[in-house]
Amino acid sequence: MCGKKFELKIDNVRFVGHPTLLQHPPIIQVSKTDPSPKREMPTMILFNVVFALRANADPSVISCMHNLSRRIAIALQHEERRCQYLTREAKLMLAVQDEITTMTETEGSPQSPFRQILPKCKLARDLKEAYDSLCTTGAVRLHINNWLEVSFCLPHKIHRIGGNHIPPEALESSLKAIRPYHALLLLESEKALLSQLPLDCSPAMVRLIKTCSAVKNLQQLAQDADLALLQIFQIAAHLVYWGKAIIIYPLCENNVYMLSPHANICLYSPLAEQFAQLFPGHDLPSMLAKFSLPVSLAEFRNPLEAPAQEAQLIQMVVWMLQRHLLIQLHTYVCLLVPPSEDEPGLRDEDPPLAARVGGRSLSTPSALSFGSPTSSDDMTLTSPSMDNSSAELLPGGDSPLNKRMTETLLASLSEHERQVILNIPAAQNPEDLRMFARLLHYFRGHHHLEEIMYNENMRRSQLKTLFDKFRSVLVVTNHEDPIISIFQSPME
Repeated sequence: MCGKKFELKIDNVRFVGHPTLLQHPPIIQVSKTDPSPKREMPTMILFNVVFALRANADPSVISCMHNLSRRIAIALQHEERRCQYLTREAKLMLAVQDEITTMTETEGSPQSPFRQILPKCKLARDLKEAYDSLCTTGAVRLHINNWLEVSFCLPHKIHRIGGNHIPPEALESSLKAIRPYHALLLLESEKALLSQLPLDCSPAMVRLIKTCSAVKNLQQLAQDADLALLQIFQIAAHLVYWGKAIIIYPLCENNVYMLSPHANICLYSPLAEQFAQLFPGHDLPSMLAKFSLPVSLAEFRNPLEAPAQEAQLIQMVVWMLQRHLLIQLHTYVCLLVPPSEDEPGLRDEDPPLAARVGGRSLSTPSALSFGSPTSSDDMTLTSPSMDNSSAELLPGGDSPLNKRMTETLLASLSEHERQVILNIPAAQNPEDLRMFARLLHYFRGHHHLEEIMYNENMRRSQLKTLFDKFRSVLVVTNHEDPIISIFQSPME
C-alpha cells in the first residue's frame, strides 16, 4: 500500500491518504571519541496523512485531497531523512497524549489532548493550518519544519458558479482555449501578488505581473515582457487556476458590458463602501445602473471631459470586472437563409449548416498542454488564417481564378442557399462576395467578432459593413464568450 493512493469508506465517511514508507539511511557506527551526535534508532516505519471526507464526495475532490496528502508526505519524508523531524514531532505528540491520559485518570474528568499539542508541536499546527485553509480559501501554503514549502490549490473552493463548483475538467478545458487576443486581469494589486510569491519563484512570473495590463492582449504582453507566448499562456493559466487573475478581452471603447445577473446590488453592501472610498463622488449602485442594459464604453466618452475622468472610468470598469459585477457581451453571427416556398422546412437528409461549413479547422495556437511540454514553435505569433482559405485571392478584378475560388467556398451550401445569397445586391460586388465566402465558416454562431478580427486580420468596421450588406441572411446575436464566462462568475 505504501506509495499508492489509500481510500477507505466506512459508513458515511471516506478516508483518503497516501501511505509513505520511511526508509532510514543505515546508521553509521562512530568511535566513542567522536563528538558528533548519534542518531537514534528509528521507531516509525511508515506514516499516512489522512483526510476524512463525506462518502459521496465528488471524485475530483477525492483526487485533489490525495494529491495534497502526497505532497505533505513527500515533504515529511524528506525532513525525516534529513533530521528525523517526523520522529521528533511524533514523540512530542505522544508525550502530551500520555500526560493528558494520566491527568484524566487522576482527576477523573476527560480532557482533549489536541489543545495541549498545538502550542508544542509545529507539525500539528501545520496540519491544522492546512485544514483551516481548505475550509476557508481553498489555498494551502505550508512551510514544513520552516524549510520546505508545500503549496496546494483546491479549485472547487476557489472557482464556483452560484452554489456549485466548476469541475476541474471544465476549468482545464477553458484554460486550454485561451487565445492570444485575450487579456489577463489581475484580481489583486501588483504589490499584494508579488508579496505572496515564494522566494524561488520564476523571474518570468514576476516580469509578467509587473507588465500585466487590462488593455494589453496576451500577444502584446509577451512582447512587452520579452517572453515566449507559450510561457505567457502557462503563467496566465497558473494565475487563473489559483484564483489570482481572470481572462477577459482587452478593454477598448467598443467593448459591450452589462450588469451581471449575480451581482450584489445592495445599497449598503461592503462593495459599495469600498467603491465610495476608492472613487470619491461616485456610488456603486448608480454606476451599476448605467450597465442595466448592454452598453459600450464609447457611450461614456465625453469630448468635453478631462482625460483624467476617462482614466477614472477605466479604473472603475476594471474594479467592477475584478469583483465580477459586470459581464462582457460579444457579437456572434449565424447564417440563416429563409426557406423557399417549395421547401418550407429543413429536410431530414439535409445536414445542418455547422456540419456543412465546419469541416475545416482554424490554425489557432494550442494554448496549453497540461502535463507535457510544448515547443514554442507550435505557437502562432501573428494572426492565423484559415487552412486552405481564400485569403490568397487576387486583390483586383473579377478574374476566373477568383470566381472559381468563390464558387468552391460556396459549394458547401445548398442550391437554394447559394441562390438566395447571390440574389443579394451586395453579392453583385465581387469583392464583397469573396469576403463573404471567405468568412462563411464563421457564420455558425461559434466565433465572436473579435476572434474573426484576429484570425482574419480585419478591422471591426470592415466586418460590420459586411454584416450590414448581407443582413437579409445573417442573424447577429450578443452573448457571453463561453470560453471565459466561467472565470467571470461571482465567487463566494
